[in-house]
Amino acid sequence: MSQEELHKTPLHALHLELGARMVPFAGYAMPVQYPAGLMAEHHHTRTAAGLFDVSHMGQLTLSGPDAAAAFETLMPVDVVGLAPGKQRYGLLLTDEGTIIDDLMFVNRGGDLFVIVNGACKDGDIAHIRHRIGDRCQVRPLPDRALLALQGPKAVDALRRLVPGVEQLVFMTGAAYRWNGADLFITRSGYTGEDGFEISVPAAQAEALARALLAQPEVKPIGLGARNSLRLEAGLCLYGNDIDTTTTPVEAGLNWAMQKVRRTGGARAGNFPGAAKVLAQLDGAEPLQRKRVGLVALERVPVREHTELQDEAGNRIGEVTSGLLGPTIDKPVAMGYLTSGHAAIGTRVNAIVRGKKVPMEVATMPFVPQRYYRG
Repeated sequence: MSQEELHKTPLHALHLELGARMVPFAGYAMPVQYPAGLMAEHHHTRTAAGLFDVSHMGQLTLSGPDAAAAFETLMPVDVVGLAPGKQRYGLLLTDEGTIIDDLMFVNRGGDLFVIVNGACKDGDIAHIRHRIGDRCQVRPLPDRALLALQGPKAVDALRRLVPGVEQLVFMTGAAYRWNGADLFITRSGYTGEDGFEISVPAAQAEALARALLAQPEVKPIGLGARNSLRLEAGLCLYGNDIDTTTTPVEAGLNWAMQKVRRTGGARAGNFPGAAKVLAQLDGAEPLQRKRVGLVALERVPVREHTELQDEAGNRIGEVTSGLLGPTIDKPVAMGYLTSGHAAIGTRVNAIVRGKKVPMEVATMPFVPQRYYRG
């Protein structure tokens, strides 16, 4: 896709004004970094507040009296029991139990507000409509932009513009008004830090972004630092760490599947691929591989698609995401290893340009998560 064919977010002109280096991402022209550079942007988000344009993400609502029950048939997640104002992480699954996409959704009382990944949004919406469009209204929201304000000082900056947001806690959301614009704000994000995601009408997005950037704590942050922040936080990137070849259990996402949907639960099963996923959860089908965290024992960054070998030189897995973690100041990665090599502390070798780089299986997150839980 040429630069002329790329979609532009409502903040495109602002990115250019701020000197961003733009790259194609999910069919959009997106800022990968600003003049300060990835390292500075990463550290600023960890210590103050960073503003991300994530308007390429898909926003939609599901409404109608059967919406929650219908949506629950697509995921191994408790949708029916989610209280109003609460947010939850979800996984759309294929009929084989592998991951179509991961997403976030909020029970807003009158509807479910859903955010899906930008590269998957058209397919996700088509999938949802095909599977449950006869049970609820599926309404995409292409006229809304999405901003993420992340970092320990995000709440200080946002509460000046939108009083009351400080009352939110992690994984909750509510409606607000700013300069006549209707906002829906959740206290969540993709960095491991406290922060907010702000759904705003596209026509008001630039004005809100400028108002946030005028706050002393806030600087613009690009996709490069977004990637390094989420990897340090141990968060999966769809298309890298999870996809239609991985099940939730292989990916270590057991925590995202509530007891009510598991074997013995009140609403167990009744989701695509349930037989396979529940068998893996119950141990009836042993896992062949597991997603793990890895720390390099030499100062050599290990990138995605790098082969992982045991000491005897046998291929035992592959890196799915990797870079030099700016906060931890070590090369970190995640990837998949055969189950026999996935225990914490196991030594493996990454093959980087034909040379062995020793790595050790490590616990994730690599940097402690600092969500605000009240």
